[in-house]
Amino acid sequence: MAISIEQHTTTQPVKVAGMNQKRLGSFLKPTVFLALSLPFIWLVYAVLTDSLSRNPIEAITRFTGEWALRILLLSLCMTPLRMVLKKPWPIRLRRMVGLFAFFYVALHLLTYLLLDQQLDVAAIVADVFERPYITAGTVAFLLMVPLAITSTKGMMKRLGKRWQPLHRLVYIATTAAVLHFVWLSKGDQLEPFVYLAVLLLLMLFRVKKLLT
Repeated sequence: MAISIEQHTTTQPVKVAGMNQKRLGSFLKPTVFLALSLPFIWLVYAVLTDSLSRNPIEAITRFTGEWALRILLLSLCMTPLRMVLKKPWPIRLRRMVGLFAFFYVALHLLTYLLLDQQLDVAAIVADVFERPYITAGTVAFLLMVPLAITSTKGMMKRLGKRWQPLHRLVYIATTAAVLHFVWLSKGDQLEPFVYLAVLLLLMLFRVKKLLT
C-alpha cells in the first residue's frame, strides 16, 4: 500500500504538468499564428481598398520589410526567453516564427522584383552590386532560403549534427537584414537603430552563454 501511494504522489504532478503543457501549446500556436498573420491580412485589405499611400509600391515594400525584420528578431528571442522563463514553449514556437519571417521576407523581395523593378534583370543586378543596402538584403534572403527548407523535423533528422551549425546562419542573415534597413533609412530615423540595439543585445546574450 505504501508503494502504491508513493507512486501516485510522484506521478500525479508529472501528469498534471504534461496536461498543462499540452493545453498551453494548443492555445499558444494558433494565437501566435493569428497574430503574425494580422499584418498580411491588413496589407491585403489595404491593397483591396486602396488605403495605401500615394506610392503604394514603396508602402508595400517598406511594410513587408519592416515586419520581416521584426519577426526575424522575434525568432531570435525564443532561446533567451526559454532560458529566462525556464519553460519549453518558446522553443516550440521558434520554427513557426522563423517561417513567418521568411514569408514576409519573400513578400518583400517579390514586391521589389515584380512591382518595383518589373523583373528588369539588368537593373536588379546593378542594384545588387552598386547599392550596399540591396546587397545586404540579398545576402539576408539567400541565407534564409536553406534555413526555411531545412526547418522541418524530417530535415533535422536527415542533417543530424549538421543541422544546428547550418541554422546558426540565422545570426548572419539577421545582421544583414538589420544593416539593410539601417543603410536604406534616410534622415534621423530612430527605428533602424532600435532594431540594431535589439540585435546587439541578443548577440551579447549568446556570447555570454558561450563564455559561461
